[in-house]
Amino acid sequence: MRAARGVTAAVVLIVMGQQAVAADLAQAASVPQAGASATEVPSPWQTRLRALGVVTQDAGYVNAVPGSDLSYSNTVTPELDISYFFTDNIATELILGTTYANIGGQGTIGGLGEIGKVWLLPPTLTLQYHFTDLGAFKPYVGAGVNYTIFYNQDAGSADALKVKNTFGTALQVGFDYMVDQHWGVNFDVKKLFLKPDFDVRVDGAKLTGKAALDPWLIGAGVTYRF
Repeated sequence: MRAARGVTAAVVLIVMGQQAVAADLAQAASVPQAGASATEVPSPWQTRLRALGVVTQDAGYVNAVPGSDLSYSNTVTPELDISYFFTDNIATELILGTTYANIGGQGTIGGLGEIGKVWLLPPTLTLQYHFTDLGAFKPYVGAGVNYTIFYNQDAGSADALKVKNTFGTALQVGFDYMVDQHWGVNFDVKKLFLKPDFDVRVDGAKLTGKAALDPWLIGAGVTYRF
């Protein structure tokens, strides 16, 4: 009888021990491993690198010169943008890039040829809405403000040229197609409404005018979400 009781007690202890181990394993499996949540929740920061085509509107005028018109060169330049997501749908984007424009005379001032060349730095900040219910395809729209800085200004046929820094507005539409959690491809179109004033001196005469650049910025590149 004592032996039977001892065997019974041993069996009970073994069963209880197995149940305790199983409970511990189940609890351990239910606890997220260190770093697991970091891979499930995306970072709010995102960056893109694009090749950007700058297509300007050929319009403008010199004050007091009837029939005067202006034209500008189109360019291709690299562009970097940095985005911050406040929510899955709402983000802000800072667009950075620089390029140049050759300014030519048209209309009644067509004989001037190339009036000058200016470099411009147009940092643009937009507020965006991202559509998130289309899987890897993530389109967005945005609107914002722009401040364009003109620098390294060289006169051509003019004696002197000064294009003035100015504010503008921007509209934007584009999409990301995400290959995985971090990497994707991007296509983006922006319209800047940009009409800076300028001073010019030709044959000793000081004149003023307005350059209606209003460029389209058409870009394609890669996206990285941190």
